[in-house]
Amino acid sequence: MPTECSSDLFGFAPVEGRQVVAAFDGGTITSDAGALLLGATDRAIRLLERFASCFQDARCPELIEHQVATLIGQRVVGICLGYEDLIDHDQLRPDPVLAMLAGKLTARRSDCAPLAGKSTLNRLEGSRTALTRYHKIAHDPAQIEQLLVTLFLEAHRTAPKQIVLDLDATDDPLHGHQEGRFFHGYYDSYCYLPLYIFCGRHLLAAKLRPANIDGSAGALEEVARIVRQIRAHWPRVRILLRADSGFAREALMSWCEQNRVDFVFGLARNPRLVEEIAVELLQAEEAGQTGQPARRYKDFRWTTRDSWSRRRRVIAKAEGDRGESQSALRRHLAQSQGGPGALPVRGALRRAWRHGEPHQGMPG
Repeated sequence: MPTECSSDLFGFAPVEGRQVVAAFDGGTITSDAGALLLGATDRAIRLLERFASCFQDARCPELIEHQVATLIGQRVVGICLGYEDLIDHDQLRPDPVLAMLAGKLTARRSDCAPLAGKSTLNRLEGSRTALTRYHKIAHDPAQIEQLLVTLFLEAHRTAPKQIVLDLDATDDPLHGHQEGRFFHGYYDSYCYLPLYIFCGRHLLAAKLRPANIDGSAGALEEVARIVRQIRAHWPRVRILLRADSGFAREALMSWCEQNRVDFVFGLARNPRLVEEIAVELLQAEEAGQTGQPARRYKDFRWTTRDSWSRRRRVIAKAEGDRGESQSALRRHLAQSQGGPGALPVRGALRRAWRHGEPHQGMPG
């Protein structure tokens, strides 16, 4: 039975002499007006237009209502607003703000909404890398990956002297029986384990991966691709990789050493490292008896028993207030005029542990 609403005002108890009324004649209303700021940003960098150009649409133009550019814009803005599930868009189809950002306030057909529903958007998300009989929308993964780095390069008027690339593998919890679903012991849940690479606030890579892999899987290929594209525009820029102990792998470190890329990687605590800094741990523990944090550092050369091909520089930190040891590994960075000094080393250590204890380290 349809609901019957009255446009008359409803009065409520006044508050501090002011009338409080309710009405149902406000017209079309949205709670997502903040998306207009996203639209202004997109007009400046043309992100959605360039992202849509990475797709190929083989559908018959005369028979479709929603172009790929409209689908891309609707999906991206929806995610930014917190509507992650496709089913949400069945209720968002008449939203005036999303329709305005898509540049389509009305549909060509009278029986269709301005925006697409979940079924049409699923054709976009189910696109393949090549067109098939049943998949009329295809995407170019390499072109999409290059776009993220291109946007980062365009955000700088001049080439910086140094950039820091942060690598991170984190959990994306799952709440159903999605494809590629695995249990991850550290996160104690079923999840994906995507790989992210950032430079400051700029996202350079995001790779969706299952959780039954090493945290560094695929990192070498992504770093090599990003570094190659960056150096094609900034050949003299100094590049520093920063990551936790899950990325302290021989293949990645050797590649960095061969390609003039510095790195600061965490090392997980293990008995051999603890033995190496036994004196510093004792000194820190004695100093920490005052109740104040006490730290001691040691700079030495170290290698694993069999997984590393060479000895590398390690800076270990012993803290007396917690009775724990931490260590950070970095390549011997090129000497500056004043030398590296203690402060840059300690600053790098603090940045390397900004997310807490390493959790994906390997045994010594």
